[in-house]
Amino acid sequence: MSEESLERIYTINLGKVLLSPSNQRAKRAINMIRSFAVKHMKSESVKIEEEVSHLVWERGIRHPPRKIRVKLSKDDDGAIIVSKYQEEKKSGEEKPKKDEKKTEEKKIVEEKPKEKKEEKKVSEEKPKKDEKKTEEKIVEEKKIEEKPKKEEEKKAVEKPKVKKEEKKSSETKSEKKSKE
Repeated sequence: MSEESLERIYTINLGKVLLSPSNQRAKRAINMIRSFAVKHMKSESVKIEEEVSHLVWERGIRHPPRKIRVKLSKDDDGAIIVSKYQEEKKSGEEKPKKDEKKTEEKKIVEEKPKEKKEEKKVSEEKPKKDEKKTEEKIVEEKKIEEKPKKEEEKKAVEKPKVKKEEKKSSETKSEKKSKE
């Protein structure tokens, strides 16, 4: 057998665990991992390491993980060992260097917006005062405009009354003439 067939890395989807009752989910997750290993590695004997078991049982029987990343390896005897997958640290060494640069850039970027925010606060305060004044002016203008409107409405209301009275009086005059 070649080395490629001896060790494989899989991400096992444990989403169907949620179909079982809540007090049996972690048990079903272990059984699903076991059946997955049998199916993909073509062997009946499966050994699950403690680390994998701890990952599944970490949050209790009711809340196992939805996915788990494992390394399946096959022994000379044909037994499958399911172990926790750990990434190589060669790529991990490069990341901290990049992270340091990013943190320095973030600090520089964070300082600039703070200054801008302070400037905005100062500039925002002045217009707010102006806005209050303008709002007060607008309210006063509305009050002034409402008063004449009310007076005009009163006059308008009075005028029709007068007209009605005049009509009545004119009708009475015409009635008087017709009666004569």
